[in-house]
Amino acid sequence: MSDQQNLLAEQRRALILDEVRRRGGVRVNELTRRLNVSDMTVRRDLDALARQGVVEKVHGGAVPVAEATTHEPGFEAKSALELGAKEDIARAAARMAARGAAIAVAGGTTAFALAQRLVDVPDLTVVTNSVRVADVFHTNRHSMSANGPQARPGAATVVLTGGVRTPSDTLVGPVADAAIRSLHFDVLFIGVHGISVEAGLSTPNLAEAETNRHFVRSARRVVVLADHTKWGTVGLSSFAALDDVHVLVTDGGLPPRARAEIAERLPELVVAEAGSGKGARA
Repeated sequence: MSDQQNLLAEQRRALILDEVRRRGGVRVNELTRRLNVSDMTVRRDLDALARQGVVEKVHGGAVPVAEATTHEPGFEAKSALELGAKEDIARAAARMAARGAAIAVAGGTTAFALAQRLVDVPDLTVVTNSVRVADVFHTNRHSMSANGPQARPGAATVVLTGGVRTPSDTLVGPVADAAIRSLHFDVLFIGVHGISVEAGLSTPNLAEAETNRHFVRSARRVVVLADHTKWGTVGLSSFAALDDVHVLVTDGGLPPRARAEIAERLPELVVAEAGSGKGARA
C-alpha cells in the first residue's frame, strides 16, 4: 500500500510541476479542485517540490524556480496571484487620482486593476507604457446610446508611450524613455517586482528599470502599488530608492515589522482594508 501511495504522490507532484511550469504559477485552491484532494495534501506536495528545488512557494500557491533577480513572469501568471490584495490596493489607490489630473500608470497587474477603478474619474490625462492599461481606458471610452456608441463625457485622454514589449506587456526602451522624459505628471502609480530597504524599488528587466527611472523623475508624487509578497524581494535592477516614494499602498498581509520599517522611511503608508476601498494610513 505504501508503494502505491508513493506512486500516487509522485504522479500528483509531476502534474503540479507541469502546471506550474506551463502557466508560470498556480494557486492551492485551483490544485485542490483539479486534483480532487485536500488543501493539506496540496501543501505537502508543494513543500516536497520546494525541497527538491523545482518550485518556489509563494503566498497561496507556487511559481517556478528561476534566478530570483532575473526571472520575469508573464502577465497572465502574475495576474493569478494575490487577486484580493490587488483589488484592495487598487480601490484604495484610486482615491488618490483627482479629477482633471495628469497621471502616469506604469505596467503590471496591480496597475491593471487600478486602471479599471480609474475609468470613472472624469477628465484624466493618462500616460502609460502598459498595453493592458491602455486597453482598459480604450474599452471604456464609449457608452451605448439609442444612436449607437457615443464618446463618454469626461472619458480619459490616454497616451501610450510606444516601445519594445516585455513579458509583462509593458513598453520599454529608448522610444518609451524619450516620450516619458518630455512629460510631467501630477501622480505616478507604479507597481514593482520587489521592494526593500536596501534595494528600494526593483525589477528583473533592465530596460524596464530604465523606463521606470524616467517615470519617477517626471512625477511630482510617486505612489507605489505593492502587495505584501513584494516586500523583501529584490530584482536584478533597482530603479528608485525608498526616499523617492511619497506613498506606498499595500495590503493587510504586510507584517508589523515591515510596516514599522516603511513608516520610518516614507511620508505615507496606506494599508488597504479588505473589500472596503479604504486604507489605514500610518
